[in-house]
Amino acid sequence: MTETTLIPVMLGSAIRRPQRIVLIGGSGHVGKLLARHFHQQHHDVCVVARTTFSAPWRVVAWSGVQLSDWVQALDEADVVINLAGRSVDCRYSKRNRAEILESRIQSTTLVGEAIQTLSTPPAVWLNASTATIYRHAMDRPMDEETGELGGTEMNAPDSWRFSIEVATRWEETFFAANTPNTRKVALRSAMTMSPDRGGVFDALLRLVRFGLGGRLGSGKQYVSWIHEKDFVRAVEFLIANRNIDGVVNVTSPNAVTNDEFLKTLREAWGTRIGFPSTERMLEVGAFFLRTETELILKSRRVVPGRLLREGFAFEFPGWTAAAKDLVAQWRKQRNGGVGR
Repeated sequence: MTETTLIPVMLGSAIRRPQRIVLIGGSGHVGKLLARHFHQQHHDVCVVARTTFSAPWRVVAWSGVQLSDWVQALDEADVVINLAGRSVDCRYSKRNRAEILESRIQSTTLVGEAIQTLSTPPAVWLNASTATIYRHAMDRPMDEETGELGGTEMNAPDSWRFSIEVATRWEETFFAANTPNTRKVALRSAMTMSPDRGGVFDALLRLVRFGLGGRLGSGKQYVSWIHEKDFVRAVEFLIANRNIDGVVNVTSPNAVTNDEFLKTLREAWGTRIGFPSTERMLEVGAFFLRTETELILKSRRVVPGRLLREGFAFEFPGWTAAAKDLVAQWRKQRNGGVGR
C-alpha cells in the first residue's frame, strides 16, 4: 500500500516551559519511555508505582486501591498521565479477566478522586486506552470520528469482545470523573515499537531472528503501530495543545498487513527466511506461553485522524523507515551494531 508522506515539522507542539509531570503506573514499558523522554527534556518527572525502584526521576509508591501520601505528588502538577493496569500478556482466565478490568477501573477512579481533592489540579489528565477498541477491520481505516467500536462482530472470539469491554468501560470511567478544571484526553494507542527489552518490537524481532517471522495466520490482518519517538512526541503535542480533548488515536498513519509488516521487518534485519504460522499453530503456542493470540490475529486498521488534523507530523509515518531505525537501535543496544 502507498505510504502517506508527511513533512516532519510540528506547529505549536513544543512544551514551552519545564513542567511537573506525574506518571501513574509508570514503571512499565510505555511509562519508562515517557519518563525517560520528559526527564531528558528537563521536566520534573515523578513516577507513581506499586513498587519503588532506582531511577533518575522521583518514584513514589502507591497501593492502587486507596488515597494516601502519593496524592501529594499530584499537588500543583501540570500533567498527570495514568497508565496503570494489570498486564494483558496472559491467558484470559476468569481471575485474570477480573484483575485486568478492575485494575483499570479502580486506578482511573482513584486518580479522578485524587484530582478532586487538589486545590490546584493539573491542567491536563491523559489516560491510557487502546486502539483495540475498534472492530476487526479489514475493509477500511478507523479514525476517531467514523471508526466503529467493536464487540458485535460476527464470529469474533470471546477474548476480543472482552478486550473491547475493558477499553469501553475504561474510557467511560475516565470521562465520568468529575474534574471540571482539568482537560482530559484518552490515548487510544497502537502497539508502541521501541528497541527496549521486553517490548512488543523485541518479541517480534525475536521471531525474525530465529527464522519464524513469516506471516501469522492469513497475513491479511492489519497491524497498527507507532514508533517510540512519535509516541512520546504525540503525547507531548497533546499536552501542549490545549484545544484537544476527548479520544485521540495515537498510531502511525500507515497501518500495514501482517504479511507486509513482517516482510519489511525481515528485510530490515537482513534475512529472507521467515516460516509462516497457521492460526492453529499460534493458538497452541499461545496456550503454552500463557498468552492470547488477539494481539497478532485481530485486524487493527486505525488512523490518527485528530493528530493529523491538528498539525502533528510524524517522524516515522511509514513502517519501512521505522523498522530500519528500530533494528539499528536494537543492534546498537545489544552488541555494538552487529550480529544476532
